[in-house]
Amino acid sequence: MACRSGIAGGPYRPTIANMAIRPKRSRRLFVTGATGFLGRHITSGPASSSWEVIAPGSGALDLRHRDAVIEMIRVWKPASIVHTASRLGDRATIVDGSGHVAEAATAVGARLVHMSTDALFAGRPAPYTETDRPTPVHEYGRDKADAELVVAEIDSSAVLVRTSLIYGTRNPSAHELLVRDAIDGRSTTAFFTDEVRCPVLVDDLAAALVDLTTMPEVTGPLHLGGPEALTRAQLAVMTARRHGWDDTKLRFTTIEQSGLTRPARVVLDSCAARSIGLGVRGPADWI
Repeated sequence: MACRSGIAGGPYRPTIANMAIRPKRSRRLFVTGATGFLGRHITSGPASSSWEVIAPGSGALDLRHRDAVIEMIRVWKPASIVHTASRLGDRATIVDGSGHVAEAATAVGARLVHMSTDALFAGRPAPYTETDRPTPVHEYGRDKADAELVVAEIDSSAVLVRTSLIYGTRNPSAHELLVRDAIDGRSTTAFFTDEVRCPVLVDDLAAALVDLTTMPEVTGPLHLGGPEALTRAQLAVMTARRHGWDDTKLRFTTIEQSGLTRPARVVLDSCAARSIGLGVRGPADWI
């Protein structure tokens, strides 16, 4: 899309012994979902290098437990929280957990950056802007749409970042691994020729999310998709060629042929993000 673009760009593991010795709160960042693909790039990459990062794993903090979430965040009193944790099919984590994080953020006055998705739209020919209401067609989309509503109701100062398929730089993403497994014969996955998304590079997305922690004036939904609209099939071919895999072994299909209920063409209009200096590259920039 024709928008101006540009972006600015060791995790700290808390223990009982070091909880009493803390740097200034103004540089303390709390990250949920730290063991996930995006979370790892926030906590271990350059995006958060100037921050003290508090990144409890799911074993240390179950977001479904309200009191535990509020207590841990009250103990650390972070200046900012980036909430990336999500678990497909787990509504309690996605919706209730997001509400607990938002409640804790308001309790300590932390800036909340909530990670959302383009999967809460049904798909249409025209790009989606931040003023478009969610129109989910499957369970995950409904859960993420409801999570946005809960977070916005509790913390009106939070920013709700909607992004698209996330791809790797240093490490392959789940989408890349799916392509590899299909080529190697470990899965029978066929890639859709009619499902369109705006893929993003994970390092760029991680940097943008951390940048947003210092932009309290940005609130509500914000679209941050990649610059190219690509089908899953196109993306699979590009991924295979980037890694030197045999793309002739890929199989293709359509949503209708698969019998699944999925969004088809979901293109995010990310001009608002780019107008404030946030942008992400897409696969064409690294393939």
